[in-house]
Amino acid sequence: MANLVYKRVSTDQQSTDRQNLVLAEAGIEDPVVFEEQAGTSSRLHPLQRPKFGELLTYARPGDTVHISEMFRLVRGTGHILDVLDVLHRDHLALRIHDGAFSAMDLTARHPRTGELLSTVKFKVQTLAAAGELQRDLQRELTYDGLRAAEAKGNKGGRRPAVTAAKAIAVRAAYLGGQSIAALARDHRVSRGAIRTAVADLMPEHATVARRTPRPRSCRSSSTCRARSPISSARPTWSPPNAPCSTRA
Repeated sequence: MANLVYKRVSTDQQSTDRQNLVLAEAGIEDPVVFEEQAGTSSRLHPLQRPKFGELLTYARPGDTVHISEMFRLVRGTGHILDVLDVLHRDHLALRIHDGAFSAMDLTARHPRTGELLSTVKFKVQTLAAAGELQRDLQRELTYDGLRAAEAKGNKGGRRPAVTAAKAIAVRAAYLGGQSIAALARDHRVSRGAIRTAVADLMPEHATVARRTPRPRSCRSSSTCRARSPISSARPTWSPPNAPCSTRA
């Protein structure tokens, strides 16, 4: 009987510290950990996530799947029921160690039909709907807060990987001839973050800044086919090397 631990975070700016604390307090013996890569989309169905797929492949009947809270594994009501059906099919137990689902027995099924008990299904659907409502409200409040901050002149969004203090050194090193790849390795950030910090110093930026629009000219030295903007009359043809003209 193996103890299979599943962990996941929604963005690469988050960590599993809270999940680690909850799971450590649970006292799981000899855990086999499956942790999704940081930033795995929450909208992706749990059964399509790489590490959870590995967990199901590794599992054997009688094993127990441990998660810190239900929404680390699933997000919507339909996803919860799908996962419970797969765990029941593979004869796997599920233990949730924190949150509203931690006090529920999600494995209770009808002794004759083998289907999830209607009372359990009702509780699962109700709690999942409440969780979705909470997330939607948080998203709306976050959006309203960002709009209020923008109205005051504050810029929202993700913090830059290269801070203002580091940007001075990065820009100086770039002007000194150090490559973007070397700067990314030295500061342990992506190349895109370095390019953002030195965007106005890059050659292509200077080329674009010096670029001026060309004056409009005739397509050919011998003919001009421009139509007058104030008339739909057919244009007059000009002889070679004659100036462009149109009939008013």
